[in-house]
Amino acid sequence: MEFGLTQEQEMIRSQAAEFLKNECPTAFVRDLMKSTQGHSEELWGKMSAMGWMGLILPEEYGGSGLSFVELVVVLEQMGRALLPGAYFSSVLLAGLALLEAGSDEQKNQWLVPLAQGKLKATLALTEPDGRWVAAGVRATAQPSRQGYLANGTKLFVPDAQVADLIICALRTSVSTRLEDGITLFAVDRDTEGLNITPLKTMDETRRLYEVSFESVLVPGNRVIGITDRGWPVIKSVIDRATIGLCAEMVGGGQKVLDMCVEFSKSRVQFGRPIGSFQAIQHKCADMLLLTESARSAVYSAACFASEKKSDVGLLASIAKAYTSDAYTRVAGEGIQIHGGMGFTWEHDAHLYFKRAKSDEGTFGDASYHRERVATLIGL
Repeated sequence: MEFGLTQEQEMIRSQAAEFLKNECPTAFVRDLMKSTQGHSEELWGKMSAMGWMGLILPEEYGGSGLSFVELVVVLEQMGRALLPGAYFSSVLLAGLALLEAGSDEQKNQWLVPLAQGKLKATLALTEPDGRWVAAGVRATAQPSRQGYLANGTKLFVPDAQVADLIICALRTSVSTRLEDGITLFAVDRDTEGLNITPLKTMDETRRLYEVSFESVLVPGNRVIGITDRGWPVIKSVIDRATIGLCAEMVGGGQKVLDMCVEFSKSRVQFGRPIGSFQAIQHKCADMLLLTESARSAVYSAACFASEKKSDVGLLASIAKAYTSDAYTRVAGEGIQIHGGMGFTWEHDAHLYFKRAKSDEGTFGDASYHRERVATLIGL
């Protein structure tokens, strides 16, 4: 059995680590945090040149045709660097939705420019109740002569202000089964009646928005997949996006651990490095155990996603339940080990803690996923 990366995957990992070290240091991240949109077109162009936008897209749409594991390898390094911008929302949310359910014409229309770095996109799913379930989809799209009229509000939509295209989950019919009656639509950002409002967030490296629809006309050819049958597509996309998010969380946890080990070797207290004290040693050992266990769960789920196995949802929830707790604890311990310095704005420890807390609730927190695991194993 192979428990390590292949030679090709290791090369991808090394290239990603070197690229992000040079192009996305924390000083750059802090600058983007001060900007209006939290996105850099220059960095986007450089990532496009690396082929990252089309990493898992088929070659017929301009992609590289690699597996989900290769994407997770890159995402881990992105989490380590706290990468801001629209990559995650474009590739793992909108991109996967189009790949899963788009027609050939739609894939050529949107996936090809996405792979080229000429299109940014996102997914609008959650609403004011903040739930990642079908019952939470209440915004409507009513049939009209020219297509559909959309009304309602979406919250926590990532990168909506920079996205050229927004994939929206809207309710098109009422059914006793809440999973039925949901349809995916592709809506241009500048469509009349669509309003985008920035939301105040704890983690300023990620930008979330409110997207409201006021009698927005959506042509019939903008339906993604089958009318009233959009929820299975959303579930599949969210499962894979959850695995991708967990990969970022593992990368962030590893970076915090590395910072703490380095600091513990150089910080002298009572005439000796603090890393020589058992209390610090055991904290770092626990952080390593948490990070490595999370990594194992993530890569196991990524392998299932690559092979399109039916248990992807179970593996995704196992990874998210564990990684949510692990990253939050590792990031918190990182602040403790750095002492008073770790609480200051100038130190990077708080950036990782905020990212950990933000990621903890995205796609459902640990409690939500433990409950889902119990349901999936028949309890």
